[in-house]
Order: sequence, then structure tokens, then C-alpha cells
Amino acid sequence: MQEVRARGEELADALRCPPGWHVHLVAGERPGYSGVALYSRRAPDAVEASLGIPRFDREGRLQIARFGRLAVANVYFPKGSGTQRDNSRVPYKLAFYRALFARVERLRRSGLRVLVMGDFNTAHREIDLAHPKANQRSSGFLPSERAELERWLAAGWVDAFRKLHPGEPGHYTWWRQWGGARERNVGWRIDYVLASPAAMRFVRGAYLSPEVHGSDHCPAGVELDPRVLE
Repeated sequence: MQEVRARGEELADALRCPPGWHVHLVAGERPGYSGVALYSRRAPDAVEASLGIPRFDREGRLQIARFGRLAVANVYFPKGSGTQRDNSRVPYKLAFYRALFARVERLRRSGLRVLVMGDFNTAHREIDLAHPKANQRSSGFLPSERAELERWLAAGWVDAFRKLHPGEPGHYTWWRQWGGARERNVGWRIDYVLASPAAMRFVRGAYLSPEVHGSDHCPAGVELDPRVLE
């Protein structure tokens, strides 16, 4: 889960420690901002929550959990729009992308099978948002942001959903909360599971769940062959 906006002590027991689940929470320094959470049936072998770069780490945007030979990076990528909607945070956003890329590439080279999943805050191609022409200058669809995501794919990372659903339009994961955007399916696909080539060999399905409400995003995920852990 991304953009949790809460510390562990602020959550009810049913959310902080539900029976049968292992929970790891990462909060930003700023109250009510950012944060990620991992809920897993199996206890991870290890979890880290730092890139070693204070300006990124203080926002609580990352977890990397290892389960056997599988590493799962749960990430809430920054928005680039800034508080004034002037795209002022695009440099910060792109720097975060590059720092994380370097980190997960090291994991990949170490022999782990790696998934990078979460809210990337970028629509990759025109098929990934309802109104591409109207958003050419909007953060989330700027050429520089799309080029950075393209760099990941060129390096071998696989957009699992698009790999298994090539050319299918109308698949989105985020909708504005006004104007009936969700009802009319005027959205963006900005939540991804990127798989390293070694991990992609174990992906058996990829899905979006727009019928699940409770957020302006919907769940996105993959189904894995359990042998990915071995």
C-alpha cells in the first residue's frame, strides 16, 4: 500500500496487527504525508526502508522486502506537480526514480528476482490515460517523466500488466475524485508492477481491480508461481 499517511500508533489494532498477517509500516517525517505499508502472509526474511539519501528517505516512500529469492520493492514515487501545480517537483521526482533504479539494479545483479510495484505517478504511453493530448504539459505525462520510465523498460524491466494485456485501452488505476471521472472511466494508469526478467518468468497473471473502491486508486497486482521464492 502507498500513501498510507499514518504512523503505526495512529492505527487501530485491526489495521496495525491483523491476525494472520505480518505488517511493516514506513512513515514520513511529516505527519499525515506519504508512507508505505506491507501486509504479507509470510514473514519477510528482511525489510529495508532506505535509499541512504536523506532527502528521499525522510518522506517514507520505500520498502524493499525479501522473501527467499524474491525481492519486492513497494514504492510511492513522488508527484512532480508541486504545491502550486507548476511542475516544480519534477527534478526531485526524476532524481528519486534514478536513485531507486540504481538500487534495484544492484538487487537484480545480485541474483534476486525483483518486483518494483506501487504508485509510479507517471503514465507511460498515450494508451495509459484517457486524455493524453490535454495532459502533454501535466506532471505525470511530461516527456521527461515518460522518458525515465522508458529507460527502465529499455534496461529490461517488464511492465507486467501491459506485457500480458498488449494494446488494450481503457485500463486505468487512478481517477480524479470529482466530475464523475471514475464512473466515466476518465483515468490514468500510473500504478505498475515492473518485473526484472528473472521475476517475469514466474508471473502467471497481471490484473487491475477498478471495482475495488475506498481510494482514488484501485489495486494493481500480479499472480506469481510460488517457485519464484526458491
